[in-house]
Amino acid sequence: MRHLRALCAIADTGSLRKAARQLGMTQPSLTTQLRRIENTIGGRLFSREVTGSRPTPLGRSVLCRARPIVAEMNALVDEVRLEAGQTADARLRIGSTGSRAVVGWLRRLRARYPDADTTIHIDVSANALLQMVAANQLDVAFVHEVEGAPLRVPEGVERRVLVEREPQFVALAETHPAAARPVVPLADLAADQWMVDPSVDGEGPGLRRVLAAAGLNPRVVYGDYLTAADLVASGEVVTPCQPTARSRQGVAVRPLHGDPLTVRLFLASRAVPAVRGGADGSAPDAVVRTGATEPAPDPVSGVPIDPDATASGAPLDVDALFGDLADAYFEIAWASVAYRQWLVRNESPLLRFQEPATRDELDILGLAGPAEVS
Repeated sequence: MRHLRALCAIADTGSLRKAARQLGMTQPSLTTQLRRIENTIGGRLFSREVTGSRPTPLGRSVLCRARPIVAEMNALVDEVRLEAGQTADARLRIGSTGSRAVVGWLRRLRARYPDADTTIHIDVSANALLQMVAANQLDVAFVHEVEGAPLRVPEGVERRVLVEREPQFVALAETHPAAARPVVPLADLAADQWMVDPSVDGEGPGLRRVLAAAGLNPRVVYGDYLTAADLVASGEVVTPCQPTARSRQGVAVRPLHGDPLTVRLFLASRAVPAVRGGADGSAPDAVVRTGATEPAPDPVSGVPIDPDATASGAPLDVDALFGDLADAYFEIAWASVAYRQWLVRNESPLLRFQEPATRDELDILGLAGPAEVS
């Protein structure tokens, strides 16, 4: 079954890298697994092309047989859970692009819904997550949108903005001359080779736009952020990174002067139809459900799901989920000294989750100013 699921994931994503992330494994491991499957079957199942991995005629034949088997196994698991009293409705499906806040968010959600089967789907592509929300494959998704590179938000998906404009920092080698600065001017990195992950929607275009606006034209290469740390530590590349990112051995994380690279953070969910009376006091307007007109099937069981139902079958309390996310995000944001300073200086809305800072706390941040004289 593991092999059949791997083949379906490669076919669905069109990429070994994306399929590996979906399956929670490394690309080399999936490549090795695919080679073993092909050796067992006796022929190539996928051809590697510039645009990705495409099934060969033999691959299409195998996939036609594999998909029903995977679907039957999923149905079997659901039926067993039902008999065990774990109803299929008792679940909460959340998605996210990579963020350190996910751990704290999951902890809070499991405390809020202790009896629910809460699952997390991580994908570097925000657009893919938004499509999954629209198709009712996820209940909510926490994503980021690169400034100047808007995401494709499907009809019927609404957004709750967590941070309207968050700075992106830069990861560079500890031995880099600019690492000695607390804040790095973009011009100090003009001679460096920048690396971005092409799977991250808007990252490449957003970086090129910022570099061009600054009159810089460094070389930009493409790679995988999961394996970028060694390249950064060796001084081969510098990369944009989240302000909540931890410094690793040999790697320094620094703010960029003037915050040229920014993103918007928001939580996406399906729009909840509102019932309201007419302006003339007449009967309520007809409820209009945007997006799909019929409930989409669950990706595991294939059973249609009420798009307005939550893990427990009650209406989805997106405001509560958003509040848990905000608390979790502030927790990891406040733990980063450099980002904490930025939050205070820019009077970020995130600060509403923190008690007013004492003078000693501000002094630690270098923001206290002169003491009052009595």
